[in-house]
Order: sequence, then C-alpha cells, then structure tokens
Amino acid sequence: MESRLVDALGLASSPIAIILTDERPEGALQFKAGSRGCVAASMLAVSKGKTAVFDRQTYGCPGGGTGLGFGNAYEKRSFAIDKLLSTGDAEEADDSRRGSRMREGERFFQTPELVRRWLADMPLTEVPTEYVVMKPLEAITDADAPELVVFLVNPDQLSALIIMTDFSRAGGEPAIAPFGGACQSVIYGYEEAKRDVPRGVIGFFDIAQRHRVPRDTLSFTVPWRLFLRMESDVEGSFLELEDWRRLRERQQAGPGPVAGSASIRQT
Repeated sequence: MESRLVDALGLASSPIAIILTDERPEGALQFKAGSRGCVAASMLAVSKGKTAVFDRQTYGCPGGGTGLGFGNAYEKRSFAIDKLLSTGDAEEADDSRRGSRMREGERFFQTPELVRRWLADMPLTEVPTEYVVMKPLEAITDADAPELVVFLVNPDQLSALIIMTDFSRAGGEPAIAPFGGACQSVIYGYEEAKRDVPRGVIGFFDIAQRHRVPRDTLSFTVPWRLFLRMESDVEGSFLELEDWRRLRERQQAGPGPVAGSASIRQT
C-alpha cells in the first residue's frame, strides 16, 4: 500500500506489517524447524523488502517465540532466561549454546528473581493462527489483515510518530517503552490492540541485539487501527509545516553537531 505517513516521515526502510494467518506465503524466509535464528534480524530483512514467516516450530529462539506470540517459549524449551538476563550460571552455560553469555549473564537485571518478576508481568500471548507473517508495508494487499505495523526510525522520526499517535485524541499517554528482547515489542503491540485507546510501543532497547541496527535506530510498533488513524491525520498536521521540513532536511544531510553545543562550557 502507499502511505502518506511513510512519505512524510522520510523513512530509510519500509515499515513492517505483522499479519496473523493460517496460510503460509510462498517464497518467504523461514528458519528451519528447531534451528536457532534471530527474529530481529528477520525484521531488518523485511524492512529491506523480504517477507518472513514463523510458526511454532520455526521461531528461531525462545525470546523470539515468546515475542511473536507463541506462548511462553522459555518455559516450553526449559530455557533459563532468569539466569541469562541476570547473573548467569556456569552449569547452564556448559549445557547451553549461549556459551559465555550464559556463563556471565547479560546483567540486564540484578537478580534472577527480578527476571522472573519481569516475565510474570509480560503479556504472554498464544496467537490464534498457525503463522505470524512479516511483510514490507508497501507489499500488503487487500487480502491481508495486519495486526501491527513496526517502524524502524531515528529520534526525529520517533518524535513525529509519538506526536501523531495522540494528534486527534489528546489521550496524554501516546507510548510505552517496556524492556524486552528486540522483537518483543510485538507482544506488547498485541496487548495494546486490545485497548480502547491503544498506545505505540517504543523498542529495540535490547543491548545484546543493538549491534544489528544503526546506532540512531529504535522501533515503534502500533496496532493496525492506530496506524490507519495516524495515516488519515497527516493532512493538516505538523508534518506539512516548516518545522518538520527542517528536520527532514537534517536527516538528508546526515548527522552533525548538536545545535548550541559550541556554547557549552566546562567548569
């Protein structure tokens, strides 16, 4: 589909449409059953024009299976996520393909107990379909019924999306930013889709996966109906005015010094 919002933002890559379906798309990228793989890396491939498909045997890793909505994949695979995200465990490392990561722990939480509390609060989901499909937004057709749209954006574009989320409703809470794996904003997006006033989900904070994206890139995930409203709100919004055009020009020029930085003095 053509998108006025995408054109106005000046995105470097395509937004990702997430579709729940019982039909597997032909020619889609898919992990082999039981093999490891990174859903975040697949998302980047989709943003560059590929289509990817996942099911309950081909979600790559427990974090990916959990993030896509295939239930608690950590529990299903008896994976010690509480140890990995905190202090690590030498015995688990000897039995795990995570190697040194499991031995040292990723130290995103102080203790395994805190990880268990985080997981207990996560909106774990069992999607009602066989497949989760990711397509570039421009590749979707009238036959598709997306659940979510994921934008990969720089700080200027993220700022614009947060404003557009609340542009025609003034709800006062346009976005959330929960901790999770790089792909796990997806399940928070599913949860937001259930709300009367859905919010956007800022993500890609996972330090273990940040190396996969440019340093100024984060994700912003919105339910489909919120995307459609934001799309219809472009006309008459700040996206048509000089302040935004100035930021668009800055994006095209590339990174530069922070305005006013020369006046900062050390004492």
